[in-house]
Amino acid sequence: MDVQQKIDFDRIRCAIEYIDANFREQPSLNKVAAHVNLSPFHFQRMFTEWSGVSPKQFVQYTSVEYAKRILRESKLPLADAACAVGLSGTGRLHDMFVTIEGMTPGEYKNGGKSLTINYTFTDSPFGTILIASTPKGVCYIAFVDNEADVLNILKSKFPNAVYVNTTDRIQQEALLVFTKDWSALNGIKLHIKGTAFQMKIWEALLRIPMGSLVTYKDIARYIENPGANRAVGTAIGQNPVSFLIPCHRVIQSTGAFGGYMWGPSRKKAMIGWEGAQVETMKMPADV
Repeated sequence: MDVQQKIDFDRIRCAIEYIDANFREQPSLNKVAAHVNLSPFHFQRMFTEWSGVSPKQFVQYTSVEYAKRILRESKLPLADAACAVGLSGTGRLHDMFVTIEGMTPGEYKNGGKSLTINYTFTDSPFGTILIASTPKGVCYIAFVDNEADVLNILKSKFPNAVYVNTTDRIQQEALLVFTKDWSALNGIKLHIKGTAFQMKIWEALLRIPMGSLVTYKDIARYIENPGANRAVGTAIGQNPVSFLIPCHRVIQSTGAFGGYMWGPSRKKAMIGWEGAQVETMKMPADV
């Protein structure tokens, strides 16, 4: 991510944190812009370019009331999500084109001894990410606060693999999910390691369409283990592929967004950004 993009997202994240902390007061555009040291005009333009909606509209997508409404309307769309490949008939939801290929027992146990892992740092609408891939698919995506730290985390997961700092086709195709035109997106494969239970949870997350939200209880019921809320939460928290496996779409039953491995402000930004994209896709095309 170039310097300006990083500054822009940091300001957006700071604005979201400010709005969240002062939501009851309904802060004006002028107040939020002043908090991030921008003029109201510049802040409105920057924010709208990033999210597709105004700051005021975005607040609606990051409020508890919005989350509660989505939970009511979603009615756990996991069972029939395979049919939900579009919203208006023109868009394709990226989740339906992401599939998991679990690592073999040998790859799992030997720490990736037989694997060559390509990795690169790149930008996304939500900050810098580290994306890594094997010849079979994406194996890791994480948001970056410190490049050395996040690279060490990746290497700890596959201590015996060979690492190459390069961008490959698998990574490039996966990164298309951050664009607003998913019609160009082909199937994405994930090549990840996890227990059978974790794989089951991560596959369930892939069935949550963009713009929908579910609860931890919903996921537990879906895997037919309604008493496993805590175990479900743990497995979600161990998701190795941010955004592509959309753990950010799981929230508390109260409508509160809850925690997130890569920061609660980033989770709110993702939910609001996706809500904005869904609303944009629902709008009729200009005549």
